[in-house]
Amino acid sequence: MDTASLTHPGAFDAARPHATPRAGAPGGVRIEHLSVRYGARAVLDDLSLDIGAGELLAVLGKSGCGKTTLLRFIAGFAKADGLTGTLTVAGRDLTHAPPHKRNLGLLFQNYALFPHLTVFENVAFGLRARRMSSAEVTRRVADALKLVQLGDAGHHLPAQLSGGMQQRVALARALVIRPDVLLLDEPLSALDANLRASVRSELKALHERLPNLTVVCVTHDRDDALVLADRALLMRDGRIAQLGTPQQLYDAPADGFVARYLGAANLLPPNVVFPFGDPRHGVRDKAACVRPERLTVRPLGVGRLHGTIASVEWHGAALSLTVMLDAACDEPVLVTMQRGRGPAPERGARVSLDCEADDVVLISP
Repeated sequence: MDTASLTHPGAFDAARPHATPRAGAPGGVRIEHLSVRYGARAVLDDLSLDIGAGELLAVLGKSGCGKTTLLRFIAGFAKADGLTGTLTVAGRDLTHAPPHKRNLGLLFQNYALFPHLTVFENVAFGLRARRMSSAEVTRRVADALKLVQLGDAGHHLPAQLSGGMQQRVALARALVIRPDVLLLDEPLSALDANLRASVRSELKALHERLPNLTVVCVTHDRDDALVLADRALLMRDGRIAQLGTPQQLYDAPADGFVARYLGAANLLPPNVVFPFGDPRHGVRDKAACVRPERLTVRPLGVGRLHGTIASVEWHGAALSLTVMLDAACDEPVLVTMQRGRGPAPERGARVSLDCEADDVVLISP
């Protein structure tokens, strides 16, 4: 299979780099001072962003944060009276280019397959619109279907395929035109939990086989970002809340909003977490962020924090505890612990909690 034919020349010359933005390289995306307003409402507010060639950037945030508008701007679909800013893709200024002149691959939330066309014809649609020869269309479609592991499905109609297979057909259609950038709009939201995890892994493996393909994936699901992305962009009210690797956003969140969006987080007064003279003690305008899995449950009196277990939830291989601290703290502390062979902690038990100083990040609440 000629997988390299689906991307630009040299796509498979080297292993795919991880989290290395190369905005000046072919395929890179640069957005400068993008603002979008609908009347008095600012959907995007002076946003600037570089996306490296070959990078998979996950854009996430709550509904209304501006992530879909950002994707629509890159695709050329954003229309607003108050739209300002510039877009450069692969060295070309596409700010005012119509969508069909941008050479972008799109995978929509609902896949947008033509129900009356076969899988082959669905994938071939963009190539035929570009008036390519029948031989070239056949070759490219065959390569694209093999890449998404649907090499024998070309004669089927979409209705004869599972949801996961339909998603792969839509992905093949987006890739077959050799796009400069692949745009994914909530690509996994229509799948059930088990299939979602499987297709997520397939997408990650596919991107590793296409190392020069730049991908922008809009999602509200933090697991999509944590698993797929080289970098993650979390948006809030039309602005960038934090941009970095998934590990950076999870382990070193910029503030309480980022910490809570990426997963469960305990935000405690620093004097509660550092009662024994840690150098960070006494920072009054900050909160001590501790992830639940970083806390260790110990016998009463052994750890630095003491409290009473308020609830125990069993999640198969793990247990989730809520602990009410003796120290002045309004919120219960969340603890995630792996299930051991011994008896599980019980509600009402008195325990101590402990953590390493490096597991605590001081942030604005």
